[in-house]
Amino acid sequence: MIDKFRLIIMAMILLLPAGLSADIDTTDRTVEAGESSLKPVVGLELIAEGLVAPMGFVSAGDGRMFIVEQTGLIRVMQADGTILKEPFFDIGGRMVPISSRYDERGLLSLSFHPQFSENGRLFVMYSAPPRESAPEGWDCTNRISEFRVSQEDSDKVDMSSEKVLIEVDKPQGNHNGGGIAFGPDGYLYIPLGDGGGADDTGMGHAPEGNGQNTQTFLGKILRIDVDHQDDGLPYGIPSDNPFREDEDTLPEIWALGFRNPWAMSFDRGGEHDLFVSDAGQDLWEEVDLVVRGGNYGWRIREGTHCFDPQSPAESPSSCPEKGPRGEPLIDPVIEYGHDLGTVVVGGYIYRGTAMPELEGEYIFADWSNDFGKGNGTLLVATPSAEGLWMWEELVVAGRPGGRIGAFIRGFGQDDEGEIYVLTSSEMGPANETAKIFKLIPP
Repeated sequence: MIDKFRLIIMAMILLLPAGLSADIDTTDRTVEAGESSLKPVVGLELIAEGLVAPMGFVSAGDGRMFIVEQTGLIRVMQADGTILKEPFFDIGGRMVPISSRYDERGLLSLSFHPQFSENGRLFVMYSAPPRESAPEGWDCTNRISEFRVSQEDSDKVDMSSEKVLIEVDKPQGNHNGGGIAFGPDGYLYIPLGDGGGADDTGMGHAPEGNGQNTQTFLGKILRIDVDHQDDGLPYGIPSDNPFREDEDTLPEIWALGFRNPWAMSFDRGGEHDLFVSDAGQDLWEEVDLVVRGGNYGWRIREGTHCFDPQSPAESPSSCPEKGPRGEPLIDPVIEYGHDLGTVVVGGYIYRGTAMPELEGEYIFADWSNDFGKGNGTLLVATPSAEGLWMWEELVVAGRPGGRIGAFIRGFGQDDEGEIYVLTSSEMGPANETAKIFKLIPP
C-alpha cells in the first residue's frame, strides 16, 4: 500500500511530541473534475469489534461470514452474528513475521471454491518466509494455497491439507497485492504487486519495471484453473487466457501493468465486471476495470498521467501510449489525487436492497488522509460509458464531520449484496481496535 518514503514520514510522525499534529489538510477542498459537490449519506451498523487487522469479510454462501485477519487467523461469524471463539483457520506459524507498527505482509485474502458447500475447498494468499531458492536478500514469498475443511467439523480447516499452487518470491515487503477471487467463469484470479520498494526500480525489478515485464508474475493479474492440472503444474491454464500461446509472456497472466492491486472484486450483477484498485506512487490513486489481456500502464503511467521513476513527484508531459507488445495502455475508470488521501481501497458495485439509491454504484474508499490518526474517506462512483467516472464522498450519518474516524482497511459483501466496511484505529496489525460495520440507510 505505502512506499518506504511514506513509512519514513510515518516514523517521524510517531516521534512528534504529544499535542503536535501532522495532519494533512482536511479543510474544504475545491471541487475537482470527477467529483460532485453533492454528497450522499449512509449509516453504519456495528457488526463486529475487538478485531486486530481485518483484511476481508467473506461469504461462504451458506449463511456464514468469515473474518480474515492479517495476523493469520480466519474467524467464523454465524448467521445470527455470533463469532465463534475458536478460529476457523490459523496460518500464523507459516507466515513471515510481521510488524505491529505497519506491514503489508501477512494473511492477505480468502476465497471459497464456487462449489464449496459440496467439496469444502478454500484458497488463501499469505506471505511466507523467503524460499531457499529465492535470491539472497529478498524479503518474502507470496504463497497461494488450497486447503480443505475438516471432515469432522465444518467450522474448522484441516491445516494439514495445504496444497501450494503458486509461490512468488518478492524482493521487498510491500506491494503484495492480495485479494484473490473466483470469477463468474469459475477460474481463480490472483492480483500481485510489482515487487515492492518504490517506482518499480531497484533490486528484483526489471529494467522496464516488473509491471511491464511479461516474464514475471509481479505487477500482474493471474488467472488459473484450480479444477484441472497442466503438465508439471498443480493447476490448469485456461484455454482462453490471452497469452497462453505467446512464448514471450507467462501463460497465467490475464492482465498487466499494475503497481499494487491489493483489492479486487467482481460485480455480482450487470456484466460481472472485474474491478481492481491499484495503489499509486506519489500523486495519483486509481481503480481499473480489468479486461482480458489489458495493460494498465504502470510504470509508464500512474493513473491517466505519465510517470517517470527518476522524478516520481512530477507527472511528465509525454510518455509512450503503448506497451511492450504495441498494445494500447488502458486508463483507469476512477482517479483521484493525494490532496484527498493516501491509498485507494477497492470495494464493490452495490447490489443490495437496503439502499436502492446506490444500486449499480461503485462503493470504495481512501485509507486515510492522516498517517498519525485514522481518517479514512468513504467514496462512491457512478459508472460512465466512457472517460473517468464521477465520484463523490459518502457522508457518514451521526459521525463528526460525517467521516468514518478510523483507517479504512477494506470491504466485504454478503450474499444479498449488502456492503461492509472494515476499520481500525491502528495503522498496523496491533491491539484490538478494529471493527466491521454494515452500510445502511442513514
